[in-house]
Amino acid sequence: SYYGDVSVPMKAYEKAAAGGKYPFRCHLLVHHEAVDRWEQLEKLSGPYVEFGAMKIFADGALGGRTALLKEPYQDDPSTNGVQVHDDETLGRLIRKAREKGMEVAVHAIGDLAFEKVLNAIEKHPPKNGRHDRLIHAQVLDNELIERAARMPIALDLQPHFVASDFPWVIDRLGKDRMKTAFAWKTLISKGILCAGGSDAPIEPVDPLLGIQSAVLRKSSHEQNGPSYNESECLPVYEAIKLYTEGSAGIIYKEKSRGKIAEGYDADFTVLSGDPFAIAPAQLHLLEIKKTVINGQIVYEKS
Repeated sequence: SYYGDVSVPMKAYEKAAAGGKYPFRCHLLVHHEAVDRWEQLEKLSGPYVEFGAMKIFADGALGGRTALLKEPYQDDPSTNGVQVHDDETLGRLIRKAREKGMEVAVHAIGDLAFEKVLNAIEKHPPKNGRHDRLIHAQVLDNELIERAARMPIALDLQPHFVASDFPWVIDRLGKDRMKTAFAWKTLISKGILCAGGSDAPIEPVDPLLGIQSAVLRKSSHEQNGPSYNESECLPVYEAIKLYTEGSAGIIYKEKSRGKIAEGYDADFTVLSGDPFAIAPAQLHLLEIKKTVINGQIVYEKS
């Protein structure tokens, strides 16, 4: 919805990814403001470009104090954030997705935004065997985590936010709320399907940086700083799994992508070293030696 008619970015993806010269997998969300026009257009069929859930924004971000919180910001008690859509509109948008046979993918950073999205999904649930996606899920509480674990949802997480948001986010939220914020390990332990992403261009696109952030939970603003909420640090295996099996599962490709195994798509990356053997602090130094998509070498370091 940001680049004129929806056909403009669609054609760009088709040219870049599906043209065959630089093939890469694109699973595209469809903004709710673009979904009617998108529905009218002929879609390219093929292995590289596919379309997923309807995208909705429920709130803003912590940096500008626009993420919607249950309680006011500690460093500015005059606000608790911004609700992008009122409850009725949010429900209507989700109902619209259901009428089109779609799931929703909702940006929800604050705990109140997350709660309102869960309320709307409960009223308008996805089809059996399908799940909606909540994006970011940064500020939660124990009740919301338990409730989410019982619902047909998956979480789209960006571990590099730990590196970029700490330590200033502690002043925004206060120490009490930090206990269940950015709680990736807790969310995974509850059996919630979680995928790892970058939020590029807001954060660097490099998945190794996200993996490293999930493992170390250190701020990029502090040299030799502490690990924040260290009990939420992920083992390297679990962090990599977010970006492989998790990312495949959130788009219903768990039986064909996300693993190097017989019968799975031949999509993989060859690194310069073993990420399980080196020190986690060195993960960002690994180089990409080769990338294979659909059995085709699409990048090879000379």
